[in-house]
Amino acid sequence: MMTLRSMLARIGAQEDLNFLLTNRIPRRLATRFMGWFSPIEQPLVRDASLFLWRLFCDVDLSDARTTRFRSLHDAFIRELKDGARPVASDPAVLTSPCDAIVGAHGRVEGGRVFQVKGFPYRLSDLLPDAETAAHYAGGTYVTLRLTAGMYHRFHAPHDCRVESVTYVAGDTWNVNPIALKRVEALFCKNERAVVRTTLLASGHRVTLVPVAAILVASLRFRFLDITLDLRRKGPRTLPCDAELRKGEEMGWFQHGSTIIVLAPEGFGLCEGLREGGRIRMGEPLMRLPQGDAPEGSIRSD
Repeated sequence: MMTLRSMLARIGAQEDLNFLLTNRIPRRLATRFMGWFSPIEQPLVRDASLFLWRLFCDVDLSDARTTRFRSLHDAFIRELKDGARPVASDPAVLTSPCDAIVGAHGRVEGGRVFQVKGFPYRLSDLLPDAETAAHYAGGTYVTLRLTAGMYHRFHAPHDCRVESVTYVAGDTWNVNPIALKRVEALFCKNERAVVRTTLLASGHRVTLVPVAAILVASLRFRFLDITLDLRRKGPRTLPCDAELRKGEEMGWFQHGSTIIVLAPEGFGLCEGLREGGRIRMGEPLMRLPQGDAPEGSIRSD
């Protein structure tokens, strides 16, 4: 006999229905509603919300700091037990800033990258200025997709200084694979933040672009005293001067979404990275250029 969970999985596998359910509703209205609803701490609302969340999503709370939550929102932005995400210590390695499913990745060619095979978009449309886009010509990119049940906090991929965060207003399309195959330049349409960092030891500029999605248009950064969400207009650049160590928490999504990591020419992808594979925060993502690798790094021939 088919279980409720398997029935839901079968429905989710039907691309046309999935796309209709997630992208043909009033996206911004639904997202604002979730922003109001998820923090409700009334026990009946909380318990029902958590039940449905765990029913629909692949949720693992075994590594959470606590499994008692005040609200659905509290569960979404949960912290982890100490040591739950070991961070690769090799200074020549840029680590994943989050738990994720690896999406499109590779070389930036002709100023273009891909959201999925056959669907390119221009970095100049994703980023707020042409200078930043030009800096990554010939560089490397990785798309990291967070699902609704994953750990939603993101962390510094290396010892770095955060120099600015630019908030770009936009839509809230779903960022699942079905939508990425159908909506051209989707990441360039959605709410997003452009986080510019400089690696402390090598001086390389690495940019992280957290992209919001339906039900997930709110970002918090530990080094900023505001929430970036649908109520704000953009683009708006917030200067900052935050020094972070590799693996140190940067902030969190209110639910789950995507982070695009951009590194300049000379960076290479770490072995074993494949589209559709899973990666955890702190695991190797990219390797710094060998000639510029910090002293004490482990180089591969």
